[in-house]
Amino acid sequence: MKKTHDISACIQSALETYFHDLEGEMPSNIYDMVIKSVERPMFEVTLRQARGNQTLAAEMLGINRNTLRKKINDYRLP
Repeated sequence: MKKTHDISACIQSALETYFHDLEGEMPSNIYDMVIKSVERPMFEVTLRQARGNQTLAAEMLGINRNTLRKKINDYRLP
C-alpha cells in the first residue's frame, strides 16, 4: 500500500510542471482545476473498489451518501 503523501507528491509535481509549461503566463482557476482533476478519479476508483456500493464508497470516503450521489451526478459517473 502506498503512503498518502505519495498523492501529495504527485500533485506537487504536476503543479510544478503546469507552472513551468505556462512559460510566464498568468494562470487562473488553479483551485478548481486541481479539485476537479483529483475528485473525479477519487470517486471513480473508490466506487470501483466498493463494487458500486454507494453506501460503502461514501463510508470509505468519509462523506455522506447524499454528497456522494451529488458528485456521481455532477461527474456523470455510472
